[in-house]
Amino acid sequence: MSAQRLKRWLGGLPTHIVLIGLCGLWLLPTLGLLVTSFRPFQDVAETGWWTALSPPKGAAEYAEFCAACHGSDGKKIAAADLTRQELVQSYRRSFTLIAALEKEINGRPHLGDTPVPDEFQAAAVAAYLRRISGIEARPRFTLDNYTDAMTGYRGTTNYAADCAAGTQSLDLFCDWRDLGNPRGMGRAFLNSLLVAIPSTLLPILFAAFAAYAFSWMHFPGRQFMFALLVGLQIVPLQMTLIPISRLYAQLGLNGTFFGIWLFHTGFGLPYAIFLMRNFLGSLPQELFESAYLDGASHWTAFWRLALPLSAPAIASLGIFQFLWIWNDLLVALVFLGGEHPVLTYQIGNMVTSLGSGWHLLTAAAFISMALPLIVFLALQRYFVRGLLAGSVKG
Repeated sequence: MSAQRLKRWLGGLPTHIVLIGLCGLWLLPTLGLLVTSFRPFQDVAETGWWTALSPPKGAAEYAEFCAACHGSDGKKIAAADLTRQELVQSYRRSFTLIAALEKEINGRPHLGDTPVPDEFQAAAVAAYLRRISGIEARPRFTLDNYTDAMTGYRGTTNYAADCAAGTQSLDLFCDWRDLGNPRGMGRAFLNSLLVAIPSTLLPILFAAFAAYAFSWMHFPGRQFMFALLVGLQIVPLQMTLIPISRLYAQLGLNGTFFGIWLFHTGFGLPYAIFLMRNFLGSLPQELFESAYLDGASHWTAFWRLALPLSAPAIASLGIFQFLWIWNDLLVALVFLGGEHPVLTYQIGNMVTSLGSGWHLLTAAAFISMALPLIVFLALQRYFVRGLLAGSVKG
């Protein structure tokens, strides 16, 4: 490496370190959320996500006090097989286990020269014995949190175990119909799709027509109308909620998907027209003039030229509009409420008022972010091109 390249590399090193640090600060909580979403709820309540690959709770205490005699798997002494559930059931509490460890066996202390564990260590050993005996057996990672979140399960174990036991304590069907449970993320996911897809396509469609008119059609007041549309982008959405809600109440549109489609379309149009017009206006004028000379109508020029060439702007606009609507809570809460809950509304219902069930919140968060991530990754190659549309002339 030459001295000049080394100097340039060292000069950019602080910037790289800062950027890597910022990325780490963003990714670390996300990683913790992801790991937690795959852990059994008992482990989530007992230990942090960073211990997911560590030995289970009580393993170290068991190795210290019991493994030398009973073996690492607890089966070394046949008469005292620690994997037998009926034996372990006798020592479910720390004080009963301590009492057994304090007894002498063949005239010698149970633990030999090893001191008797205190109550906290004994409780950890008892928990580990319940795990290896199968009383509280659970995998290190599981999909139960996602299943419970999708079906809206609110029991004391998990959806799979409850259905396998035939309990169905919460009036669950234990089949695909549970995805329609109004408490679950399954129905909320469908409701979010019903809101987001039309509310994304409609502004793009109308904006494309309007942008073509502002770019290639001449009519009185064109510049004034475009300036007015640009100014409408600064109108706060919140100030219109009450007037539009009262209007919807008179028209019977409150609590309907059609009403929220109209709202999102109206507030998405100013930016959508602005972005599309800048892109279409940057296309070569000669291209459209030659099309008009060949007898093409405005509709033909729009359909055959403008739309195919504006794919980057449409993709960029689609990403913005879809992500904004998918993550929206305020508008959905005002115009749909709990009648047709969307994902952002339903996520808040995963945790009870007493704070229980928050392990479902981690799975619900990743359910809600899965589709936007797919949309962004699928359209990312158009993203920067669409953002820079019309920024360079000549």
